[in-house]
Amino acid sequence: MRHNLFVVIWAFLTIFGCKPSNKAQTGQITQGISGFITELKGNQMPMKGAPENKPRPVSVTLLVYEPTDLSQVQRVETSAIYTSINTRKVASVLSDSTGAFSIALPPGTYSLFVQQGKFFFANSFDSRNNIQLVTVEANKVTPFNITINSGATY
Repeated sequence: MRHNLFVVIWAFLTIFGCKPSNKAQTGQITQGISGFITELKGNQMPMKGAPENKPRPVSVTLLVYEPTDLSQVQRVETSAIYTSINTRKVASVLSDSTGAFSIALPPGTYSLFVQQGKFFFANSFDSRNNIQLVTVEANKVTPFNITINSGATY
């Protein structure tokens, strides 16, 4: 009876304990930001019979800046692409091949940008035109996902 119970427990742990997680690995950080970076390209208009175009994970550099608003950047027309950021860079991290990243940061509010060659990408704003803000609280890892959609059409 004990042997059968052991086999059942072992099988359960093998099947469910090795299941890959969809959550970003925090890399043992206890405070900062963790998430995934994906990219969406091409025509996003729904078409009958066409498969859904899904974001794919990308390995890119994520740049963490002091809180930045639209008056502190040089923007390419009205796009989510920037040529310069005129606030202090705090940190940077490279996402892995699954798009996962984690970065330890002190408590505070930050603007996040993705490096794209000589350009920067960020596509969210608050009501005061602050760009892609995220807040880190003491002893917490803040989840934050980014989808680069500069190559997508809608």
